[in-house]
Amino acid sequence: MQIIKFIAFSILALSLVACGSTSAIVSTPIENIDTLPLKVQDLSENELKSWWHKDLTRDTVPGMSIERTYNEIIKKRKGQTVIVGVIDSGVDIEHEDLKNVIWVNRDEIPNNGIDDDGNGYIDDINGWNFLGDIVGEQMEYVRIMLRLAPKYEEKPESAISTADRLEYSLYKKAKAEYLKEKQEALNIKLQYESMIEVIKPAHEKVAQKLQKENYTAEELRSLNNDSSFQREVYVLEQMFQFEDNIPKIIDELESGIKYYGNRLDSHFNINKNFRETLGDNPYDISDVPHGNNQISGPDPKKEDAEHGTHVAGIIAAQRNNGIGMNGVAQNVEIMVLRAVPDGDEYDKDIALAIRYAVDNGAKVINTSFGKFYSPNPEWVYDAIKYAAENDVLIVNASGNDGFDLDDDEIQVYPNDQTTNFDEFSDTFLSVGALNTSYGSDMIASFSNFGKNQVDVFAPGVQIWSTTPNNEYEYQMGTSMASPAVAGVAAMLRSFYPELSARQVKQIIMDSGLTSNQTVILGGEENNKKPFSEISKSGKMVNMYNAFIMAEKISQQL
Repeated sequence: MQIIKFIAFSILALSLVACGSTSAIVSTPIENIDTLPLKVQDLSENELKSWWHKDLTRDTVPGMSIERTYNEIIKKRKGQTVIVGVIDSGVDIEHEDLKNVIWVNRDEIPNNGIDDDGNGYIDDINGWNFLGDIVGEQMEYVRIMLRLAPKYEEKPESAISTADRLEYSLYKKAKAEYLKEKQEALNIKLQYESMIEVIKPAHEKVAQKLQKENYTAEELRSLNNDSSFQREVYVLEQMFQFEDNIPKIIDELESGIKYYGNRLDSHFNINKNFRETLGDNPYDISDVPHGNNQISGPDPKKEDAEHGTHVAGIIAAQRNNGIGMNGVAQNVEIMVLRAVPDGDEYDKDIALAIRYAVDNGAKVINTSFGKFYSPNPEWVYDAIKYAAENDVLIVNASGNDGFDLDDDEIQVYPNDQTTNFDEFSDTFLSVGALNTSYGSDMIASFSNFGKNQVDVFAPGVQIWSTTPNNEYEYQMGTSMASPAVAGVAAMLRSFYPELSARQVKQIIMDSGLTSNQTVILGGEENNKKPFSEISKSGKMVNMYNAFIMAEKISQQL
């Protein structure tokens, strides 16, 4: 039946071309992708940098057929400009591959200290920074614990009134999570520190002896006959079991020490009110405005804008400019909304950022963040509904915990569902992450999934994109899969502006590629499900087919 549908679909697409369509659209032959040969060789450096732009039927990697869409459908066609709101940690708007695709608020006179357009934000030229000078923040459960501790810390459970039992339970849960997560971070940091104390001097001694930093395991073993190197050889041989590059292991350990040290200083810090510098009440949605227009953040090195810069590049890094990389979308302007710190975001900031994007012309919003606790979810829910009412599509990362989000005990925010998985918005699209290879391991080990809670899957591993100060890096996460889909959505809204946000969401879901593969979930070999059963659509996003379907639907309007 699926084959017949696609043959009929191909004929219809060709008939539309014959009837005067502006582009020669030919359907992707996906009648049986499960017979495709698997990509067993490692990808070359060039292939890896753009694998997510590739075509599954031609390149045997689960990309989104972006290159094929440009080459065979878009060609020289011109679309309309689409504004994409990026709610994230900030963006380096001076990056060589982004500076020409940043949204400019032309109703605002730069740096005159006046709210020229009357939107409540002074000198918001390229967006708004809802965090001010904040970089690090606590986790939401830490903030909950601190807020409720004066009320419940000294009280036995028997003294808790019926009216307070739900709140008391939340306090106990938040405190337990704080104690667990803090201790885990501390243990890992201490473990890494003890490892680096042994590995680093051993490496320095061996590197000096061999006169090279990056030596092989065989070269290391050549020192076995020297009794003065036996300890160093033993230590470093253990490391070669995990990675064939000792300097890289040292770098990763040092990065881990820094990461967990930062977590202890910010995420689990119970002695500091990070929000104090903003001067607002984060639990009063009417206490506005707050923040400033420094959308790259307060750090002159822009390190805290790394995540948002990477996300922006995936969506819209300037195409075919001879430098860097190509984003998914052309005709896009990135509106920067800095609202996600290193820690958990505040519901107030996210709700206001969504509303800002909607009110200032964004047609697509990317939200690559999430948390498990939300004191004021109603503010974000109302903002999501507001986006739907104003024909704005929100593309959201499903999360990196390897969880089945259909589990009743798991709730990730933001989302568009109340109890029983009832959706209150038809313009909110949740995205899981695909790996670089097609087959049983094509779901990223970290990606969340769920037949009811996740809508589609898209590439999210080893994604090459922009980072601050004209740099580029590989990163992974559903945070990368979401902007890839946001880029597809922006392209559909650019070339088919008559389609609504709801229609674009449905096209992305319906036009994807399905698979009969049984896939490994959460990186656990004993946890497997059919690919068709781990998302609402049962499909992976395909830009080529999305354009074909959009053409069909737009011709019927």
